[in-house]
Amino acid sequence: MTYVILIYLSPLHYNGETLIIPCEIAVKSVIPSIKAAIAKELVEKYGLKQSQAAELLGISQSAVSKYTRHVRGRMIKIENVEEIKPLIDEMVSILIERKQKRIEFLQIFCQTCLLIRKTGLMCEFCRKTEPKITTEECKFCLSQDCFYSKTLFKSDTANSKR
Repeated sequence: MTYVILIYLSPLHYNGETLIIPCEIAVKSVIPSIKAAIAKELVEKYGLKQSQAAELLGISQSAVSKYTRHVRGRMIKIENVEEIKPLIDEMVSILIERKQKRIEFLQIFCQTCLLIRKTGLMCEFCRKTEPKITTEECKFCLSQDCFYSKTLFKSDTANSKR
């Protein structure tokens, strides 16, 4: 799967160096790990059929099957990060209760992604994409919040109150 990430990312160059955009790495590593954790909870803990879990997540039944069989979404092992479990549980709760809380779900999802990035779990994939990157030099994910998600949620919250 790492090979797929390396092919997927077409390098941008800045001052002669490859410009790695963390969100590109997250799309292929972090996001599938989060979806896998959610799918696993829906199927194993709540007893949903794969097709039901797929419908709730907006993905295919085969994707849920791959997530639950650990074929997909296992590049980053998030089960051992104790701060993530409550966030996964909260997202699953929103889906199970079929609450119309899209913005809240997205905020929690982005918060989970950010937390994974801040723990350094994604650093390995950035280094594989650009071997010149060292953890000592690159502290971007460890120190940054996602500006886009903050502004997006502020404007969506304001619009939903109208």
